[in-house]
Amino acid sequence: MEDVYFLMIIALAVLATIDLVVGVSNDAVNFLNSAIGSKAITPKKIMIIASIGVLVGAVTSSGMMEVARKGIFVPSQFYFDEIMYIFMAVMITDILLLDIFNTLGMPTSTTVSIVFELLGAAVAMALIKISGDDSKNIADIWQYINHEKALLIIFGILLSVAISFTVGALVQFLSRIVYSFNLNDKKSYINAIFGGLAITAITYFIFVKGMKGTPYYSNTKHLIEGQTFNILVLGFLGWTLISQLLISLFKIDILKVIIGIGTFSLAMAFSGNDLVNFVGVPIAAWNSFQAWSVSGIAANEFSMGILAEKVPSNPLLLVFAGGVMVVTLWFSKKAKTVIETGVNLSRQGDGHEKFEPNPASRGIVRFGMLINTGINFFIPQKTRKYIDSRFERPSIVISKNKSYEVPAFDMVRASINLVVAGILISIGTSLKLPLSTTYVTFMVAMGTSLADRAWGRESAVYRIAGVLSVIGGWFLTAIVAFTFAAIVAFLINLGGPLMIAILLLTVLFLIGRNYVKHSQKEKEKEAKKAIKKETIDTINGVINESSDHIIQVLGRVQKLYSNVVNNLADQNLDKLKKNDKHVNKLNQEIDELRNDVFYFIKSLEKSSVEASKFYISVLGYLEDISQSISYISKISYKHVNNNHKPLNKEQISDLKAIMKGLDAVLTDISLVLKEQNFDELSIILEKKQALLENVSDSLGKQIDRIRTVETSPKNTTLHFGIIMESKDLIMALINLSELINEIQSNVKR
Repeated sequence: MEDVYFLMIIALAVLATIDLVVGVSNDAVNFLNSAIGSKAITPKKIMIIASIGVLVGAVTSSGMMEVARKGIFVPSQFYFDEIMYIFMAVMITDILLLDIFNTLGMPTSTTVSIVFELLGAAVAMALIKISGDDSKNIADIWQYINHEKALLIIFGILLSVAISFTVGALVQFLSRIVYSFNLNDKKSYINAIFGGLAITAITYFIFVKGMKGTPYYSNTKHLIEGQTFNILVLGFLGWTLISQLLISLFKIDILKVIIGIGTFSLAMAFSGNDLVNFVGVPIAAWNSFQAWSVSGIAANEFSMGILAEKVPSNPLLLVFAGGVMVVTLWFSKKAKTVIETGVNLSRQGDGHEKFEPNPASRGIVRFGMLINTGINFFIPQKTRKYIDSRFERPSIVISKNKSYEVPAFDMVRASINLVVAGILISIGTSLKLPLSTTYVTFMVAMGTSLADRAWGRESAVYRIAGVLSVIGGWFLTAIVAFTFAAIVAFLINLGGPLMIAILLLTVLFLIGRNYVKHSQKEKEKEAKKAIKKETIDTINGVINESSDHIIQVLGRVQKLYSNVVNNLADQNLDKLKKNDKHVNKLNQEIDELRNDVFYFIKSLEKSSVEASKFYISVLGYLEDISQSISYISKISYKHVNNNHKPLNKEQISDLKAIMKGLDAVLTDISLVLKEQNFDELSIILEKKQALLENVSDSLGKQIDRIRTVETSPKNTTLHFGIIMESKDLIMALINLSELINEIQSNVKR
């Protein structure tokens, strides 16, 4: 029997390694967002700094290991086999949950997930024990759960959300009042004082407060305790002097130094606080196995009260865990997807918004505007003008081919994000509270964004919708983690080692499938051709760069139309539903292009009015085409989904004739655009007129059938709908071709 539990230990070790990978892929957003968003340091240097911070934090993280052993449940109330089942359920759930969030590109909390997984699995196991003991009832569950500690942890996590947002907003507002957006105009002593404050805060709370609870603290304890004021004062004076020397003598931008040190410290705080989320459970399981294996007592009789005792951590194991985290940082593609979400929601400028507004975000924006009006009523006009002047952003002229290098926000905000988040996380770590680094860093970033007026009238409703979506995901994390861990624990208790094997295979399959799907999504994103707006200066440039995109849209419409007709003939509901999803994706991509019209026109030369008109017209016709294929797809899916009578042979024959003619026309247009042989457009226009006549004939045939043999009004509605929308699609193609033909003729003249 011992071999079975040893194999479970090995499985937990493997799961811990996988959990490190999926966990760090999500949590990398916590300490990389500010440095990456501000572009203050090159990506390679950012990764090197963060990697060193993660390794240092891993070595000093032993003080947090008690959470997995006794922070959530009372170990003395469980036997060894039950503890192993709880730990196995937790690790299986954690990997699947975090991998799903990574695939979606949504930041979540590894701390919340591990806490609620431990709680869910322990509650499930406690209920199983209570149900098997006639002398106990449901009220006795509190004997098994460390509810006071669990509630304290949960309360600390939730409280950190409000505190992080508020502190981040307040500190950013005061910093912007001092700095404004004209960073280059500041006196050197202001930068030096800011550097002294920031670096002192970082070094004290990370290296002093963060060291508490580690084996290394005892060696320096006598130098630190009772000396807080002296350390802070001397640190501020020392770092301010060093900052002034760096600025004056070496012309170093102290904000870059702060961002570098802040990234290191936040990576260290993350590793020190969150490492327990990945390796705490396997270490606790190994300690349990060691105690049971030498006891000589049966696994279902050996009480796990030993877990309540403090167990020293293994430094080599911590270094290995840190190494896995570092490798993941460098190579995880999913980490980049999660980082994009955080940077996108906090960026200073406008652009494409990832999230759609909802009633809640609209209501919050209106309420915020009302509150702002009320506050302004009590602030003197001169004070308001002065504050507004500090938030005026200077106009920066950037060449079009460099537009993609614009930072999401400036270095002042990046510094505040790092300093405030690092301090809050370090305080939580020193108090032995496993607060969520994701919650803290994300909410600090959102607070500084709000205070920095990054959420303007153009973007606020989208940004708040994104924040609400992320926070909603956090609550979902807690609910799913608790529920799924409880279910897995129940299944393992029911099926034993065989069920564990089945669940492990399921984990591997799902992770593999998510990896493949994410890789395909990334490849599609890279392969998706878009107009290179930064290199377009003339009408010829617009035509040349637009051609590839038009070809791509027409090719997809050609495939989508053929799929609808063929699947409608076969009454294939699943394929019609899948086709409708592809149509929606096409509509979204064209909507994105239309939303970017403002930036496209801004990127053109002032004299390129004709180019702007042409581009807007092209998008209009492409939108008409996509709306037509969208309507055809939706009514076809609805008809089959409602189990209406299939179209008869004559109706299908008419549609296939139209499909064949449309296929030929779309192929011809794509070929003309690909080879830039616009002289052939006149021939294509003649073919389109013939196709329109074919559509008109089909319409007449259906009218005749209604008067003679047609008995289904639903079929008639569907057939007429497809024919009329096909006509609109063809007209949009004619208009697009005539536009290209006309503009080419003007260019030649």
